Amino acid sequence: MEEEVLKKLRELVGWSSGDGVFCPGGSISNMYAVNLARYQRYPDCKRRGLRALPPLALFTSKECHYSIKKGAAFLGLGTDSVRVVKADERGKMIPEDLERQISLAEAEGAVPFLVCATSGTTVLGAFDPLEAIADVCQRHGLWMHVDAAWGGSVLLSQTHRNLLDGIQRADSVAWNPHKLLTAGLQCSALLLQDTSNLLKHCHGSQASYLFQQDKFYDVALDTGDKVVQCGRRVDCLKLWLMWKAQGGQGLERRVDQAFALARYLVEEIKKREGFVLVMEPEFVNVCFWFVPPSLRGKQESPDYSERLAKVAPILKERMVKEGSMMIGYQPHGTRGNFFRMVVANPALTRADMDFLLNELERLGQDL
Repeated sequence: MEEEVLKKLRELVGWSSGDGVFCPGGSISNMYAVNLARYQRYPDCKRRGLRALPPLALFTSKECHYSIKKGAAFLGLGTDSVRVVKADERGKMIPEDLERQISLAEAEGAVPFLVCATSGTTVLGAFDPLEAIADVCQRHGLWMHVDAAWGGSVLLSQTHRNLLDGIQRADSVAWNPHKLLTAGLQCSALLLQDTSNLLKHCHGSQASYLFQQDKFYDVALDTGDKVVQCGRRVDCLKLWLMWKAQGGQGLERRVDQAFALARYLVEEIKKREGFVLVMEPEFVNVCFWFVPPSLRGKQESPDYSERLAKVAPILKERMVKEGSMMIGYQPHGTRGNFFRMVVANPALTRADMDFLLNELERLGQDL
Protein backbone atom coordinates (compact mmCIF):
# COMPACT_ATOMS: atom_id res chain seq x y z
CA MET A 1 0.00 0.00 0.00
CA GLU A 2 2.82 2.39 0.93
CA GLU A 3 4.68 1.65 -2.28
CA GLU A 4 1.55 2.30 -4.38
CA VAL A 5 0.82 5.63 -2.71
CA LEU A 6 4.46 6.77 -2.94
CA LYS A 7 4.53 5.80 -6.62
CA LYS A 8 1.42 7.91 -7.26
CA LEU A 9 2.93 10.91 -5.44
CA ARG A 10 6.18 10.56 -7.42
CA GLU A 11 4.20 10.52 -10.68
CA LEU A 12 2.57 13.82 -9.69
CA VAL A 13 6.03 15.29 -9.06
CA GLY A 14 6.97 14.11 -12.56
CA TRP A 15 9.15 11.06 -11.86
CA SER A 16 8.63 7.67 -13.50
CA SER A 17 10.80 5.93 -10.89
CA GLY A 18 12.41 6.62 -7.54
CA ASP A 19 12.04 5.85 -3.85
CA GLY A 20 10.45 7.28 -0.75
CA VAL A 21 9.08 6.72 2.70
CA PHE A 22 6.44 8.13 5.03
CA CYS A 23 7.97 10.12 7.88
CA PRO A 24 6.63 11.40 11.21
CA GLY A 25 6.07 14.94 9.90
CA GLY A 26 7.62 17.35 7.42
CA SER A 27 10.41 18.36 9.81
CA ILE A 28 11.70 14.78 9.80
CA SER A 29 11.26 14.55 6.00
CA ASN A 30 13.48 17.63 5.62
CA MET A 31 16.01 16.19 8.08
CA TYR A 32 16.16 12.94 6.11
CA ALA A 33 16.85 14.89 2.91
CA VAL A 34 19.81 16.68 4.52
CA ASN A 35 21.18 13.38 5.83
CA LEU A 36 20.79 11.66 2.46
CA ALA A 37 22.49 14.51 0.59
CA ARG A 38 25.39 14.43 3.04
CA TYR A 39 25.70 10.64 2.81
CA GLN A 40 25.63 10.69 -1.00
CA ARG A 41 28.51 13.19 -1.04
CA TYR A 42 30.46 11.59 1.84
CA PRO A 43 29.31 7.98 2.36
CA ASP A 44 32.20 7.42 4.79
CA CYS A 45 30.45 9.64 7.34
CA LYS A 46 28.05 6.81 8.22
CA ARG A 47 30.96 4.84 9.67
CA ARG A 48 33.43 7.53 10.70
CA GLY A 49 31.01 10.26 11.74
CA LEU A 50 31.70 13.97 11.61
CA ARG A 51 35.47 13.52 11.58
CA ALA A 52 35.11 12.25 8.00
CA LEU A 53 33.68 15.58 6.87
CA PRO A 54 35.02 18.98 5.85
CA PRO A 55 33.00 22.05 6.93
CA LEU A 56 29.74 21.77 4.98
CA ALA A 57 27.25 24.41 3.81
CA LEU A 58 23.59 24.12 2.93
CA PHE A 59 21.45 26.90 1.55
CA THR A 60 17.85 27.91 2.09
CA SER A 61 15.86 31.12 2.03
CA LYS A 62 15.13 33.33 5.02
CA GLU A 63 11.47 32.24 4.62
CA CYS A 64 12.30 28.54 5.07
CA HIS A 65 10.74 26.32 7.71
CA TYR A 66 12.58 26.30 11.02
CA SER A 67 13.15 22.53 10.71
CA ILE A 68 16.10 23.15 8.38
CA LYS A 69 18.14 24.75 11.17
CA LYS A 70 16.85 22.20 13.69
CA GLY A 71 17.90 19.40 11.36
CA ALA A 72 21.37 20.88 10.88
CA ALA A 73 21.81 21.04 14.64
CA PHE A 74 20.49 17.50 15.16
CA LEU A 75 22.72 16.01 12.46
CA GLY A 76 25.83 17.61 13.92
CA LEU A 77 26.33 20.07 11.08
CA GLY A 78 25.52 23.00 13.35
CA THR A 79 23.19 25.88 12.61
CA ASP A 80 26.12 27.94 11.29
CA SER A 81 26.26 25.55 8.32
CA VAL A 82 22.88 26.87 7.15
CA ARG A 83 23.51 29.79 4.79
CA VAL A 84 20.43 32.03 4.59
CA VAL A 85 19.59 33.26 1.09
CA LYS A 86 17.67 36.51 0.61
CA ALA A 87 14.01 36.45 -0.42
CA ASP A 88 12.17 39.10 -2.41
CA GLU A 89 9.27 41.17 -1.09
CA ARG A 90 6.86 38.32 -1.89
CA GLY A 91 8.91 35.78 0.10
CA LYS A 92 10.54 33.95 -2.83
CA MET A 93 14.20 32.92 -2.79
CA ILE A 94 16.40 35.13 -5.00
CA PRO A 95 18.50 32.81 -7.25
CA GLU A 96 21.18 35.48 -7.78
CA ASP A 97 21.75 35.70 -4.04
CA LEU A 98 21.90 31.89 -3.88
CA GLU A 99 24.80 32.04 -6.38
CA ARG A 100 26.47 34.73 -4.26
CA GLN A 101 26.08 32.73 -1.04
CA ILE A 102 27.54 29.59 -2.66
CA SER A 103 30.61 31.55 -3.83
CA LEU A 104 30.95 33.12 -0.39
CA ALA A 105 30.79 29.74 1.37
CA GLU A 106 33.44 28.31 -0.96
CA ALA A 107 35.69 31.33 -0.38
CA GLU A 108 35.38 30.69 3.36
CA GLY A 109 36.53 27.08 2.94
CA ALA A 110 33.14 25.36 3.27
CA VAL A 111 31.84 22.69 0.88
CA PRO A 112 28.31 23.39 -0.44
CA PHE A 113 26.24 20.21 -0.72
CA LEU A 114 22.50 21.02 -0.59
CA VAL A 115 19.94 23.68 -1.48
CA CYS A 116 16.50 23.56 0.15
CA ALA A 117 13.84 25.40 -1.84
CA THR A 118 10.38 26.00 -0.38
CA SER A 119 7.06 25.49 -2.15
CA GLY A 120 4.52 27.19 0.06
CA THR A 121 6.29 29.15 2.80
CA THR A 122 4.70 29.10 6.23
CA VAL A 123 3.73 32.75 6.55
CA LEU A 124 3.24 34.24 3.09
CA GLY A 125 2.61 30.99 1.17
CA ALA A 126 5.37 31.81 -1.33
CA PHE A 127 6.69 29.39 -3.97
CA ASP A 128 10.41 29.60 -4.70
CA PRO A 129 11.43 29.75 -8.42
CA LEU A 130 12.33 26.06 -8.79
CA GLU A 131 13.57 26.14 -12.40
CA ALA A 132 16.10 28.89 -11.65
CA ILE A 133 17.19 27.19 -8.41
CA ALA A 134 17.56 23.87 -10.26
CA ASP A 135 19.84 25.61 -12.77
CA VAL A 136 22.07 26.82 -9.92
CA CYS A 137 22.14 23.35 -8.33
CA GLN A 138 23.01 21.78 -11.68
CA ARG A 139 25.89 24.20 -12.25
CA HIS A 140 27.38 23.53 -8.82
CA GLY A 141 26.55 19.83 -8.49
CA LEU A 142 24.35 20.33 -5.41
CA TRP A 143 21.51 18.18 -4.09
CA MET A 144 18.21 20.00 -4.59
CA HIS A 145 15.56 19.40 -1.95
CA VAL A 146 12.11 20.96 -2.19
CA ASP A 147 10.23 21.46 1.06
CA ALA A 148 6.72 21.21 -0.40
CA ALA A 149 5.21 20.09 2.90
CA TRP A 150 2.60 22.83 2.58
CA GLY A 151 2.41 23.48 -1.18
CA GLY A 152 2.96 19.99 -2.62
CA SER A 153 -0.74 19.17 -2.82
CA VAL A 154 -1.14 21.89 -5.47
CA LEU A 155 0.32 19.29 -7.87
CA LEU A 156 -3.12 17.66 -7.88
CA SER A 157 -4.65 20.75 -9.50
CA GLN A 158 -4.37 21.20 -13.25
CA THR A 159 -5.23 24.87 -12.75
CA HIS A 160 -2.58 25.76 -10.18
CA ARG A 161 0.21 23.17 -10.46
CA ASN A 162 2.32 25.63 -12.49
CA LEU A 163 3.30 27.13 -9.12
CA LEU A 164 5.62 24.11 -8.77
CA ASP A 165 7.14 24.20 -12.27
CA GLY A 166 10.61 22.66 -12.04
CA ILE A 167 9.92 20.38 -9.07
CA GLN A 168 10.63 17.36 -11.29
CA ARG A 169 14.28 18.48 -11.34
CA ALA A 170 14.64 18.05 -7.55
CA ASP A 171 16.53 15.18 -5.92
CA SER A 172 14.06 14.99 -3.03
CA VAL A 173 10.67 16.41 -2.09
CA ALA A 174 8.90 16.65 1.27
CA TRP A 175 5.11 16.64 0.97
CA ASN A 176 2.50 16.62 3.77
CA PRO A 177 -0.92 15.38 2.64
CA HIS A 178 -2.10 16.05 6.20
CA LYS A 179 -1.96 19.77 5.41
CA LEU A 180 -3.90 20.99 2.35
CA LEU A 181 -5.45 17.58 1.57
CA THR A 182 -6.45 17.22 5.25
CA ALA A 183 -5.40 13.59 5.61
CA GLY A 184 -5.32 12.56 9.27
CA LEU A 185 -2.30 13.63 11.28
CA GLN A 186 0.30 12.55 10.58
CA CYS A 187 0.83 11.87 6.89
CA SER A 188 4.14 13.14 5.52
CA ALA A 189 6.02 11.71 2.56
CA LEU A 190 9.67 12.06 1.59
CA LEU A 191 10.04 11.37 -2.13
CA LEU A 192 13.34 10.64 -3.88
CA GLN A 193 14.31 10.54 -7.51
CA ASP A 194 17.14 8.14 -6.52
CA THR A 195 16.91 4.52 -7.68
CA SER A 196 20.13 3.25 -6.05
CA ASN A 197 18.46 2.35 -2.72
CA LEU A 198 20.14 5.36 -1.10
CA LEU A 199 17.67 5.36 1.82
CA LYS A 200 18.67 1.84 2.81
CA HIS A 201 22.40 2.37 2.26
CA CYS A 202 22.31 5.56 4.37
CA HIS A 203 20.11 4.37 7.24
CA GLY A 204 20.24 0.56 7.18
CA SER A 205 21.79 -1.46 9.99
CA GLN A 206 20.82 -4.94 8.71
CA ALA A 207 19.66 -6.25 12.07
CA SER A 208 19.63 -10.03 11.59
CA TYR A 209 16.69 -10.58 13.95
CA LEU A 210 14.43 -8.39 11.80
CA PHE A 211 15.64 -8.15 8.24
CA GLN A 212 16.50 -11.73 7.34
CA GLN A 213 17.36 -12.08 3.67
CA ASP A 214 16.19 -15.71 3.34
CA LYS A 215 12.45 -15.13 3.85
CA PHE A 216 9.89 -16.91 1.69
CA TYR A 217 8.59 -13.60 0.22
CA ASP A 218 10.20 -10.67 -1.58
CA VAL A 219 12.39 -9.00 1.05
CA ALA A 220 12.07 -5.68 -0.81
CA LEU A 221 8.77 -5.44 1.08
CA ASP A 222 10.73 -5.02 4.32
CA THR A 223 11.16 -1.24 4.08
CA GLY A 224 11.90 -0.78 7.79
CA ASP A 225 15.67 -0.56 7.33
CA LYS A 226 15.26 2.55 5.15
CA VAL A 227 14.30 4.67 8.14
CA VAL A 228 15.76 5.76 11.47
CA GLN A 229 12.70 4.57 13.39
CA CYS A 230 12.06 0.96 14.26
CA GLY A 231 8.31 1.00 14.95
CA ARG A 232 6.29 2.99 12.42
CA ARG A 233 2.65 3.93 12.02
CA VAL A 234 0.85 2.94 8.81
CA ASP A 235 0.60 6.56 7.68
CA CYS A 236 0.09 5.63 4.04
CA LEU A 237 -3.28 4.07 4.93
CA LYS A 238 -4.81 7.49 5.66
CA LEU A 239 -3.95 8.84 2.21
CA TRP A 240 -4.74 5.56 0.44
CA LEU A 241 -8.24 5.42 1.93
CA MET A 242 -8.92 9.11 1.28
CA TRP A 243 -7.73 8.81 -2.31
CA LYS A 244 -9.96 5.77 -2.85
CA ALA A 245 -12.95 7.61 -1.37
CA GLN A 246 -12.43 11.00 -3.06
CA GLY A 247 -10.70 9.98 -6.26
CA GLY A 248 -8.13 12.16 -8.00
CA GLN A 249 -10.88 14.52 -9.16
CA GLY A 250 -12.24 14.85 -5.63
CA LEU A 251 -8.83 15.80 -4.27
CA GLU A 252 -8.30 18.23 -7.14
CA ARG A 253 -11.65 19.87 -6.32
CA ARG A 254 -10.53 20.17 -2.69
CA VAL A 255 -7.42 22.09 -3.74
CA ASP A 256 -9.22 24.28 -6.29
CA GLN A 257 -11.98 25.08 -3.80
CA ALA A 258 -9.40 26.30 -1.28
CA PHE A 259 -7.92 28.65 -3.89
CA ALA A 260 -11.38 29.91 -4.88
CA LEU A 261 -12.38 30.55 -1.27
CA ALA A 262 -9.11 32.36 -0.56
CA ARG A 263 -9.78 34.55 -3.59
CA TYR A 264 -13.30 35.31 -2.29
CA LEU A 265 -11.86 36.34 1.08
CA VAL A 266 -9.32 38.62 -0.61
CA GLU A 267 -12.03 40.36 -2.63
CA GLU A 268 -14.20 40.83 0.48
CA ILE A 269 -11.24 42.27 2.41
CA LYS A 270 -10.76 44.84 -0.37
CA LYS A 271 -14.40 45.95 -0.07
CA ARG A 272 -14.38 46.60 3.69
CA GLU A 273 -13.15 49.61 5.57
CA GLY A 274 -10.56 48.72 8.18
CA PHE A 275 -9.08 45.70 6.39
CA VAL A 276 -5.72 45.96 4.61
CA LEU A 277 -4.02 43.15 2.68
CA VAL A 278 -0.35 42.56 3.41
CA MET A 279 0.00 41.45 -0.22
CA GLU A 280 -1.92 39.71 -2.98
CA PRO A 281 -1.59 36.01 -2.12
CA GLU A 282 -0.49 33.41 -4.65
CA PHE A 283 -1.60 30.54 -2.41
CA VAL A 284 -4.26 30.10 0.29
CA ASN A 285 -2.41 32.07 2.99
CA VAL A 286 -4.38 35.32 3.21
CA CYS A 287 -2.40 37.87 5.26
CA PHE A 288 -4.07 41.08 6.37
CA TRP A 289 -4.33 43.74 9.05
CA PHE A 290 -7.50 44.74 10.82
CA VAL A 291 -7.26 48.49 11.39
CA PRO A 292 -9.61 49.46 14.26
CA PRO A 293 -11.67 52.68 14.10
CA SER A 294 -9.21 54.65 16.28
CA LEU A 295 -6.35 54.09 13.81
CA ARG A 296 -8.15 54.66 10.51
CA GLY A 297 -6.71 57.56 8.55
CA LYS A 298 -3.77 57.81 10.99
CA GLN A 299 -1.14 56.14 8.77
CA GLU A 300 1.05 59.25 8.96
CA SER A 301 1.23 59.16 12.77
CA PRO A 302 4.75 58.29 14.02
CA ASP A 303 3.41 55.55 16.32
CA TYR A 304 0.92 54.09 13.81
CA SER A 305 2.84 50.86 13.11
CA GLU A 306 3.55 50.30 16.79
CA ARG A 307 -0.11 50.72 17.73
CA LEU A 308 -1.34 48.58 14.81
CA ALA A 309 0.98 45.75 15.87
CA LYS A 310 -0.84 45.54 19.21
CA VAL A 311 -4.27 45.01 17.62
CA ALA A 312 -3.94 41.39 16.45
CA PRO A 313 -2.84 39.97 19.86
CA ILE A 314 -5.78 41.72 21.56
CA LEU A 315 -8.27 40.39 19.01
CA LYS A 316 -6.73 36.93 19.25
CA GLU A 317 -7.28 36.92 23.02
CA ARG A 318 -10.86 38.08 22.60
CA MET A 319 -11.78 35.50 19.94
CA VAL A 320 -10.24 32.66 21.94
CA LYS A 321 -12.00 33.67 25.17
CA GLU A 322 -15.29 33.99 23.27
CA GLY A 323 -14.67 30.66 21.59
CA SER A 324 -15.69 32.01 18.20
CA MET A 325 -12.53 31.67 16.08
CA MET A 326 -8.86 30.67 15.99
CA ILE A 327 -6.64 32.56 13.54
CA GLY A 328 -2.88 32.89 13.67
CA TYR A 329 -1.00 36.19 13.68
CA GLN A 330 2.66 37.13 13.52
CA PRO A 331 5.11 39.91 12.68
CA HIS A 332 7.17 39.49 9.51
CA GLY A 333 10.38 41.37 8.83
CA THR A 334 9.59 45.06 9.27
CA ARG A 335 5.84 44.40 9.24
CA GLY A 336 4.01 44.48 12.55
CA ASN A 337 1.59 41.75 13.66
CA PHE A 338 -0.96 40.77 11.02
CA PHE A 339 -3.49 37.96 10.74
CA ARG A 340 -2.75 34.92 8.59
CA MET A 341 -5.92 33.16 7.56
CA VAL A 342 -5.07 29.82 5.95
CA VAL A 343 -8.02 28.68 3.85
CA ALA A 344 -7.54 24.90 3.83
CA ASN A 345 -10.48 23.19 5.52
CA PRO A 346 -12.71 21.69 2.77
CA ALA A 347 -15.78 22.27 4.97
CA LEU A 348 -15.32 26.07 4.83
CA THR A 349 -17.84 28.17 2.90
CA ARG A 350 -18.22 31.78 1.80
CA ALA A 351 -20.47 32.27 4.82
CA ASP A 352 -17.52 31.32 7.03
CA MET A 353 -15.36 33.95 5.31
CA ASP A 354 -18.08 36.56 5.91
CA PHE A 355 -18.33 35.49 9.55
CA LEU A 356 -14.57 35.85 9.97
CA LEU A 357 -14.60 39.48 8.80
CA ASN A 358 -17.80 40.34 10.67
CA GLU A 359 -16.45 38.86 13.88
CA LEU A 360 -13.18 40.80 13.64
CA GLU A 361 -15.21 43.99 13.15
CA ARG A 362 -17.38 43.15 16.16
CA LEU A 363 -14.47 42.24 18.44
CA GLY A 364 -12.43 45.28 17.41
CA GLN A 365 -15.08 47.99 17.21
CA ASP A 366 -14.01 49.60 20.50
CA LEU A 367 -10.27 49.64 19.77
